[in-house]
Amino acid sequence: MIYRKLGKSGLQISLLSFGSWVTFSNQVDEKLAEELMFYAYDQGVNFFDNAEVYAHGQSEVIMGKVLKKSKWDRSSYLVSSKAFWGRGDKRPNMTGLSRKHLTEACHEALSRLQVDYLDLFFAHRPDKNTPMEETVWTMHQLIMQGKVLYWGTSEWSAQEIMEAHMCAKENHLIGPVMEQPQYNMLTRHKVEVEFSQIYKTVGLGTTIWSPLASGILTDKYLDMKIPEGSRFALKDYAWLKEKNLTVSNLEIANKLNQLAKELNTTLAKLAIAWCARNENVSSVILGATKKEQLVETIASLHILPLLTSEVIDKIEFILNNKPSHPAY
Repeated sequence: MIYRKLGKSGLQISLLSFGSWVTFSNQVDEKLAEELMFYAYDQGVNFFDNAEVYAHGQSEVIMGKVLKKSKWDRSSYLVSSKAFWGRGDKRPNMTGLSRKHLTEACHEALSRLQVDYLDLFFAHRPDKNTPMEETVWTMHQLIMQGKVLYWGTSEWSAQEIMEAHMCAKENHLIGPVMEQPQYNMLTRHKVEVEFSQIYKTVGLGTTIWSPLASGILTDKYLDMKIPEGSRFALKDYAWLKEKNLTVSNLEIANKLNQLAKELNTTLAKLAIAWCARNENVSSVILGATKKEQLVETIASLHILPLLTSEVIDKIEFILNNKPSHPAY
């Protein structure tokens, strides 16, 4: 396993991590979750990602039971939660980034995950209805109370992240350390262009999600068929299928799959290694519903040496989506 610093912090995070979005509770029960998490941990993964909204809190319940059973040294792993969407109830103050919801979401996550503190706590989306000062102050206070070690954002714009940093600086508070954006071969602009300056100015770390574009960058959907039990077969994730399962995406995936075969590897490994190759990526969050999937993807770092400039040029030719940087 390779470890990188999480942004400007001193925290060492595994370049590959393990998350539970969609899978835990919906596709993965406690027994399988234990098998997957134990395997990931044994392979050097030290970061396990979660959120209040995943399976309405049940994802954290499952992960918490596994962490409790594992008896791993608490200093040997990182666990996260995210707050914004709530856990299903949408009455006033049960969503968003207000002091009330952030505080209660943190307490509930600690209870579900059965830990004394969260290593990482994310503001899961920006909240236009809450003053930035309130959100930053609350995150700072949770850190001062020992309930959170580092706080960050997820799917915030560079402008919003810098606004949080300005607020923190003006009030001598702890600002966000990391952002969790979507990043993969098909979704690149935010990580490669929008954040390009703030990696340098504030030392932003990134824990990127959906490196396989919800499975498009595997051989699972190459023939446009949807396997039973896959996330695209889940009723609640029809929007995900509609967004990702397109003819143009599958054309790209088929070409990339052919290139992967020429390199004697798999499309999934190629896609994950491509993400990990970006030095501004602190950690690539993997997901799995079967152990064999995790065995495959967690070995992706082994093929990093195959990503020569020549291979990268071939990938760029297939993708034809390299984002352009503005002239400053």
